[in-house]
Amino acid sequence: MPIDLAQVNWFYVIILAFFVFIASLIGNVLSWQSRSTAAGLTAILFTVFFVAWSYYPHGLPLPTRLGATVPVAAPVAPPKPAAPAAPTRPANPVTDITPPRNPVTDVTPPRNPVTDVTPPQR
Repeated sequence: MPIDLAQVNWFYVIILAFFVFIASLIGNVLSWQSRSTAAGLTAILFTVFFVAWSYYPHGLPLPTRLGATVPVAAPVAPPKPAAPAAPTRPANPVTDITPPRNPVTDVTPPRNPVTDVTPPQR
């Protein structure tokens, strides 16, 4: 069974079931046999009972939250910082910084105005 029934706070469950019973009883009496009105009044009354029980400082030694039975673990000391590792080399294979090359001038040599004479145009 995925729910460990030994961990359930049965006293808290009984108190909440009692609140639902009282809220349902009052909601049904006030609704004059209308089911939707009874359901709405029951939800509102249960909310009022639950908030009053859980958040009003009544000073009773009863559980006020579901997490009240969970034991608090001792704080754990933070781990010691590890020694700094040696710096790693980047995975980029380029090791020099050169300007990008122009594919047109790399394939075709630049023109020399003295040796490259073009015929005059007519």
